[in-house]
Amino acid sequence: MIGALIIILAVLWFLGYIHVSGLVIPNIPIFTINNQVITLWDLLILLVLATIVGVLPSPFRQIAGVILIFWILSILGILVFAGLSSLLVLAVVVGLIFYALGGAFL
Repeated sequence: MIGALIIILAVLWFLGYIHVSGLVIPNIPIFTINNQVITLWDLLILLVLATIVGVLPSPFRQIAGVILIFWILSILGILVFAGLSSLLVLAVVVGLIFYALGGAFL
């Protein structure tokens, strides 16, 4: 299950930033908060990340929850660092891959 969620998250994340010429995916703005446009992709990624946080065991759940809160704050424009939202999602994906592999690299 965690592997499927990682794949779904990676596909959503890459399709949100990379535009394939033959594949037209609308980037629908849902609403704005603090002059930041929240799109459908942001909400889908949030739902997948929230599902992943719910699946993780206790110590990883707290760490991923804090990273999820930082990601939400950076998407809303409250924490303003260039590329912070992308780095946080990438950190969650890498951490989940290490967790799924059983910590073989640690």
